[in-house]
Amino acid sequence: MDYFEIGKIVNTVGVKGEIRVYPTTDELRRYDRLTEIAVIFDDGTRKTWIIEKVRYHRNLVMLKLAGIDNVEDAHKLRGGTIIIERENAVPLGDDEYYIPDLIGISVATQEGEHLGTLTNVLLTGANDVYVVKQPNGKEILIPAIGKCIIDVDVAGKKMVVALLEGLI
Repeated sequence: MDYFEIGKIVNTVGVKGEIRVYPTTDELRRYDRLTEIAVIFDDGTRKTWIIEKVRYHRNLVMLKLAGIDNVEDAHKLRGGTIIIERENAVPLGDDEYYIPDLIGISVATQEGEHLGTLTNVLLTGANDVYVVKQPNGKEILIPAIGKCIIDVDVAGKKMVVALLEGLI
């Protein structure tokens, strides 16, 4: 994937064209490092804007974009998804992965039993939780902690896990 989602435009702020963004990244302050964003809309159209100002309020990001100077223009952006190019993503630490790289990965136990395919990552605050869809359609929730995640091979699209008591 060439792009990562980092936020959803949920509303306007004031009358001077600011937008309110719900961040979908665990690195909230990442917006400080950006000079521009791209917004993709439900109809598939995409447009890029230069960021003039970033500020934070509680768990939301307020952005002022160049050329969006009134509430009417800002309102047109509502519902848009903010994306960035992979090269602008926050660098990863050890044992960290970009969520889009994990989606679709095959998950198996240490004994080689195929559990299913990773379909979603839930950001819970304490630790992420991997949602694995089994061949029978049921889902397994696996905490993304060292005790459970034994090996991740993003290039090979494989993950090896140890299931804690009661996970299945």
